[in-house]
Amino acid sequence: MTAPQSFRIKNYGCQMNVYDGERMAEMLDAQGLVAAPDGEEPDLVVLNTCHIREKAAEKMYSDIGRMHKKSAKPPMIAVAGCVAQAEGEEIIRRSAAVSMVVGPQAYHRLPEMIEQARKGRPVIDTDMPANAKFGALPARRKQAASAFLTVQEGCDKFCTYCVVPYTRGAEISRPFRDLVDEAMRLVDGGAREITLLGQNVNAWSGEDQKGRWVGLAGLIRELARLPDLVRIRYTTSHPNDVEPGLIAAHGEVAKLMPYLHLPVQSGSNRILAAMNRNHTAESYLAIIDRFREAQPDIAISGDFIVGFPGETDAEFEATIAMVKAVGYSAAYSFRYSPRPGTPAALMEGQVAAPVADDRLQRLQEALLQQSQAFNERLVGRQCDVLVERTGRRAGQWLGKTPWLQSAYFSGDAAIGDLVRVALDTAGPNSLAARRVDGDATEPSAC
Repeated sequence: MTAPQSFRIKNYGCQMNVYDGERMAEMLDAQGLVAAPDGEEPDLVVLNTCHIREKAAEKMYSDIGRMHKKSAKPPMIAVAGCVAQAEGEEIIRRSAAVSMVVGPQAYHRLPEMIEQARKGRPVIDTDMPANAKFGALPARRKQAASAFLTVQEGCDKFCTYCVVPYTRGAEISRPFRDLVDEAMRLVDGGAREITLLGQNVNAWSGEDQKGRWVGLAGLIRELARLPDLVRIRYTTSHPNDVEPGLIAAHGEVAKLMPYLHLPVQSGSNRILAAMNRNHTAESYLAIIDRFREAQPDIAISGDFIVGFPGETDAEFEATIAMVKAVGYSAAYSFRYSPRPGTPAALMEGQVAAPVADDRLQRLQEALLQQSQAFNERLVGRQCDVLVERTGRRAGQWLGKTPWLQSAYFSGDAAIGDLVRVALDTAGPNSLAARRVDGDATEPSAC
C-alpha cells in the first residue's frame, strides 16, 4: 500500500470531536498530507466517531460500505473517536476495509500508525494516557474567527446512561500555562472568540502563573486579558461542578458571553437519582437563579433525555414543568437509547418506543416555542455580531450574537469583524438584522 498523499476527516457528534478533528488535520498537514478538496477522492479517510447516540457504530459501518462502493480506488480508512475506543478490535473483525482504529486519547500516534498500516496489517491503539496527546500535537495554525480549545477531558460522574467515562476516561485538566499559550496562538492566528471545551468543562482546575489553585473562572479571567480576544464561551458544564467564582465571572468579565449550557436531563428527582446525576430539580433551578442574579441577560440552554427506564407520565410532566420554569433559549433533547455496558441498559421498565417518541415530540415543541419566544424578546435591541462566514445571498453575512444565535445581515463586513446590528425579525434558530451606524462596543455590548 502506497503512502497516502491526501486526507479527509469526517466528524460525528460533539464539539470536542470537532476540536479533535481539527487537531488531527493539523497533525496530518504537518506530515505533508493535504486536505482533499470537495469532489475529490482522498487517499485517507478518518472517521472521527461519537458513541453517545444509538446506532452510532452501524452508521459508521454504513459509511465505510458506501465509500468502498463508490470509489474505484478505496481509501485507507482510520476509525477514530469514541466508537473506536468502545469497539476496538471488533471494528477490524467486522470490516476488513479498516486499516486503523485509534481512540480519542491516542490520535497523536496517527502518523506512526499510518506507516504501520502501509505494511498491510491493521493497527489498533486505544490506550488512554492522560494529556499525552496534547504535548505531541503540532502548534495551532491559522484559525477562523471562532475557535475551540479543549481544556478538560473525561468524566468521573458515571451517569447510568452514558458511555463517556468508558470512552474518554477519567477527568483530567490540561495545565494552565499550556492553555494560555494555545489560546495566544489561536488569537495570533486570527481567532477572536474562543470556546473552552470539556466533557465537564467547569470541573477544570489548575495552578495559575502565580502558583495559585484556580478553577475555570480563574482561567477565563486570565484569557480575558488577551487584547485581541473579544469573546469567551465554555461548554459543557455539570451542575455539580458549578462554583461561586464561575457565577460571579458572568457578572464581572465583560468578554465572557451571556450564555450557559447546563444540562439537567430530567425534571423528576426519582429519574435524576436513577440516572446518578447527584443533583435535584430544585438544586438545578437554584443554580439557574444564581446565574441570572449575576447576569440577568444570560441565555440558558440544556440537555434532556425522555423515555429513561421507568419514566412515568407524571415524571415526564415534571420535565415539561422544568422547561417552563427555566425558559430556555435553546436545548438538545433525545429519546433514551440503551448504550451497551452502561447500567441503564440493564434496568427494568424500558419505555416503549412509541411512548418515548410521543414524549420527545411534546418536549421538542415546548423547547421550540421557548426558543422562538426568547428570540422575539430580542427584536428591537442592538447587539454585536461576530462575523463567521458569508450568507446565502450576495452581500449577506452570518455571525453569532452574544447569546449564540445566528444572525444575518447585509452590508460592508469581513470575516472576523465585530459588527453592530439591530435585531429586526426572529425565528426559532436565527435572527434577521441590519447593520447600524457606530462602532461595535463588545466585549458583551447589547
